[in-house]
Amino acid sequence: MNPPRQDTAGLPEEDHRLLRSWVAEGGPRATRAAVVLLASQGLRNAEIARRLEVSRQTVGHWRQRFDTSGMEGLRERPRPGRPSIIDEAEVITRTVLAPDGSGASRAVARELGYSHAAVAAIRQRWRVTPGNATVPVVPTRPPLPEAEVWVLGLYLDTHRALLLVGTSPAADERHRGASPGADVIAAVDAAVEAALKVPPSPAPGEGRGQDRLTGYLDEARRRHPGASLHAITLWDTGEGGPQAERCARGGVVHHALPVRTTWRTFLRAVVGLDSTRHPESSHRVYLDLAAALTRYADRPGTARERQPVRWLREPIATHFADASRADTDQRRESWGGANQIDLGSFNECVVIEAVRLAGTITRGEISHRTGLTQQSVSRISRSLLRRGILVEDDRRQATSGKPRTPVRLRGDAGHALGIHVDPEVLTAVVVDLDGAIVRSRTEPVAQTASPDQLVDHIARLGRGVLSAAGGAVRPGGFLGIGVATPGPVDVASGTVLDPPLLSVWRDVPLLYMLKDRFRCPIVMEKDSSAAAIGERWIGRNRRARDFVYLYLGTGVGAGLFINGDIHRGVSANAGEFGQLCAVALERVDADGRPEILPECNPPVSIPETAARLGMALGPRAAHDPRGAHRAVSAAAGAGDPVAEKAVRQVAGAIGRGALSLVDLLDIDLVVLGGPFFTDGVADLYTSEISRIVNDFPTARRLRRVDVERSVLSREAAAVGAASTIFHATFTPRLAGRPAPMRR
Repeated sequence: MNPPRQDTAGLPEEDHRLLRSWVAEGGPRATRAAVVLLASQGLRNAEIARRLEVSRQTVGHWRQRFDTSGMEGLRERPRPGRPSIIDEAEVITRTVLAPDGSGASRAVARELGYSHAAVAAIRQRWRVTPGNATVPVVPTRPPLPEAEVWVLGLYLDTHRALLLVGTSPAADERHRGASPGADVIAAVDAAVEAALKVPPSPAPGEGRGQDRLTGYLDEARRRHPGASLHAITLWDTGEGGPQAERCARGGVVHHALPVRTTWRTFLRAVVGLDSTRHPESSHRVYLDLAAALTRYADRPGTARERQPVRWLREPIATHFADASRADTDQRRESWGGANQIDLGSFNECVVIEAVRLAGTITRGEISHRTGLTQQSVSRISRSLLRRGILVEDDRRQATSGKPRTPVRLRGDAGHALGIHVDPEVLTAVVVDLDGAIVRSRTEPVAQTASPDQLVDHIARLGRGVLSAAGGAVRPGGFLGIGVATPGPVDVASGTVLDPPLLSVWRDVPLLYMLKDRFRCPIVMEKDSSAAAIGERWIGRNRRARDFVYLYLGTGVGAGLFINGDIHRGVSANAGEFGQLCAVALERVDADGRPEILPECNPPVSIPETAARLGMALGPRAAHDPRGAHRAVSAAAGAGDPVAEKAVRQVAGAIGRGALSLVDLLDIDLVVLGGPFFTDGVADLYTSEISRIVNDFPTARRLRRVDVERSVLSREAAAVGAASTIFHATFTPRLAGRPAPMRR
């Protein structure tokens, strides 16, 4: 039943006071109150609309609401099914994580129950589009700079939480990666939830909270010296020391959350923005954050108070380097190749690939192999000849017509530096386009060296080899540096994670550190994948089909060429071969995890196996495994039965892993190489692995698997690392398959 009609000319004094207070407060009710007050003075709708600068429809609407419902009619009426309060960060999270085509304002509004206009206004305020085409604006208080935003850290104790972000000028050419998805954000969210379920512990002693937070921010400045750092207070109880905004001095700008967000949805939104705009924000970065929060939640209360979450991500090679370049230019060399060979089209790469595979080939044969017209091949060939990438060879007499002039790739048209980081030695080579080693150098690794010392060692070695090869490298023909490292690696951020035999390299941002020392493109690859790329590049037609490269180094890895390109997998760590061997041999530890097989470390396993079979190696073997490996290899090559048996046992274990790959991938070529695939043991490895992969596969009646020696030298990984530069520069790729070149 409607309330009695109100006469606007005779408003009660109480209603007059309330309406005047609404006008004074401003906001959405001010206009409604002003409409009723002016109507009570006898003004017509047109005059009220003119005075208030609103439409006559608006005046009529609120007069009608007052006439029918009185003062209650002027209050907010929540729309059914639509929330009255909009969380802006929730809109942003849904937009950036939307699958293709579902991030438009109307789609987000329908899913969240908001109005289309409100969603569009929020996205405009944050400057967020579904394709991340513009640089977002994060409206903290005060707002973050209009620049790329990177999540760099999170501080959390029982009284406060700070999100640490860095900003850098936007780079238009930066590759936009796909989001790691809602699964990673959900993992972080669940870890935060678990961390906050624990009750607060007693307030720490005076100054302790401030000291811890100040130390954390000091460490952040040291780790990210080129970043503009911003600390965003997610929440702060005000207990246990001064509030977060007053805890640190200098170098960090403090911000409060945007008005229309909660700290949980804001955290999700910033993680989503970071991860969708930057390929460097991989699954690992945020799963590491989730793991840190989970460890915090699992601690007893006193331990949580003593050890808050102090998570910081490692530096990333491509984001803040320019900001600190002035401080580091004196440490760099001027090998600024910057990909001087500028290939103008996909078809140019197709022609180069045809020439490279054939070695020497006529233009007519290029047309036949590639499907390009002879006119196109002639035009592209003239351009490549003029630029010095191709060179003409001796003419061939044709059966009819004029002689044909074949072309070949000019070896000295481009050079690259390849560096292989092995747990025991560093190898650097300068390689030309034909795969010829121009200069090489190998130096032992100091086992007690810190990461900074090892990277300085790598830089000195690389500069020395480049200087020695200087006369052979044409001006503008140096294309860059390829680096091969043991796995696992995070190629996206250029980080060596935790190689089993090189513990000092845990979470080392190698690519970032090298970019601080060289001014040229750098590609980082897992050593076995790099060796496979080198095999493909240098092997030409002999390696034109798919194959598996088994790299026998300090550990055994697999490089996979599938469908004409290197297969890296989701995390670029495909080919972790040791666990595959352990599973094939049913060798697991007490927890059910595949063992780290000793057979997959040839320089150690072969001498140990020989000694166990009765071969006398002398007391020096334990202190010089490489020397012991050389001795056993030489004995095996000379026909010693014990040494041969030791090599075959190790080869048999590796062969079981190779058998699994052959059955899984249905391939017919296995290539063996690496520093410990030496002449003395090569035939034994080849014959034993060939026997296993041909006698035991399920489809053995349908194929013959060739097991062949690598065309590369003992510096296979280093040569392969250099070849990754050539592969990234010259291999034809369609859009959507970018080469992993980084500058």
